[in-house]
Amino acid sequence: MEKKLGLGSLTALVIGSMIGAGVFSLPQNMASVASPAAVMIGWTITGIGMIFLALAFQHLSRLKPEIESGVFGYAQAGFGDFVGFCSAWGYWLSAMLANVSYLVIVFSTLGMFVDQPDMIIFGAGNTWYAIAGASVLLWMVHSLVRRGVQTAAVINMITTIAKLIPLVLFILCSLIAFRWDTFVFDFTGLHFGDGHDLLSQVKSTMLITVWVFIGIEGAVVVSGRAKSRKDIGRATILGLLTALTIYILVTLLSMGVVSTEKLATFQNPSMARVLTEILGPWGSVIIGGGLLISVCGAFLSWTVLASEAPYLAAKDKMFPESFSKQNEAGSPVKALTLTNICVQISLVFVVFAGSTYDTLLAIASEMILVPYFLVGAYTLKLAIDTKNRGSLLMVGTGASLYGLWLLYASGLNYLLLSALLYLPGLYFYVQAKREQNTQAFIGSEKAAASMLTAAAFLAAGMLWKGML
Repeated sequence: MEKKLGLGSLTALVIGSMIGAGVFSLPQNMASVASPAAVMIGWTITGIGMIFLALAFQHLSRLKPEIESGVFGYAQAGFGDFVGFCSAWGYWLSAMLANVSYLVIVFSTLGMFVDQPDMIIFGAGNTWYAIAGASVLLWMVHSLVRRGVQTAAVINMITTIAKLIPLVLFILCSLIAFRWDTFVFDFTGLHFGDGHDLLSQVKSTMLITVWVFIGIEGAVVVSGRAKSRKDIGRATILGLLTALTIYILVTLLSMGVVSTEKLATFQNPSMARVLTEILGPWGSVIIGGGLLISVCGAFLSWTVLASEAPYLAAKDKMFPESFSKQNEAGSPVKALTLTNICVQISLVFVVFAGSTYDTLLAIASEMILVPYFLVGAYTLKLAIDTKNRGSLLMVGTGASLYGLWLLYASGLNYLLLSALLYLPGLYFYVQAKREQNTQAFIGSEKAAASMLTAAAFLAAGMLWKGML
């Protein structure tokens, strides 16, 4: 019989899913686009928005216990099968690309230790040596997850505890080395020049801040495997508050150790360079080791979450039925295999396209925006339908506004690119509907599918012309 996950395992899954590679690159990622003032505003907006989103998950897990497919199950319940499928497909793509980015940053970090000026072995994680190593790691984790989600959850809890040690050490060292005059020098980012005012800087932080919070829904996605429904909401809130505290301290303290302009030039993982400024060469060793543990744990978490998406969508009849099958250990084998084959193909593309961690970060972040917005929108719809004028309405409104702000802040180019990535998913949706002998698109869904297709072709044309 399949074992259920308790509060500790669920909380570790949320923290392990959120705290991966992103936190180790936050100092440079933020300093390259924003000043300390803009970063503070950006974290305030993101913190409030993510708290609303976490509360939305908490309310929905309590009010709709029958919905076990989480993020996309809520979209389906509120807006129909096609919207639910788009949410599932977007979530799965984001999770799959997150896994690609984790493998890239693992070998980019190893390159920090083994590469020489006259011999680049792993480079930025996009050499053939790096891809070969990433492929071995990918299929080792694949084999591990096949043994069951519970086994993966136990290992994830161990790596989650291990990854917090170097992060706490970094925060303590940065607190001691923090200099107020360094932090407030060019506080509003005058060095960015015209066209990058404070609002533009704040907008530029949004995809970065969303990226490091992807995984907040970890407990919700595996809600069907939880011992208690109450633990789902608790794990989500605990995980969010832990991650938010770490992210804010890492980013702002770094800007008081190293000037923003200098911080922006650091190679990622930039936390290693910051700690090297404080402790010397041991800084790189500590952070490099912490990153490898952290990313391997996050990669394990996201392999579970990515494989759960097609599996749960198939159970809700949004994916072909074959994806709902499990092995004796309770692992969704076909969904897991599809995910990791796509990760493997993407790794090969990384070499030819010269893609880096930052590129994958932006695309994966964009793909999660629609699923997150739909969670807020469903919470708001539920509040209106049930005439709930209390906390549910406030949470739904807050989460929906945050979702709209993210879509606006990400920019039109990324939205068009995401439409191109949504298009192939229609094949799976149509196949699922054929199995059920039902019409694929009904009513307004036809218009939505047509708009998605048109946007995808427009994006393809712009890519061809080098405009995207």
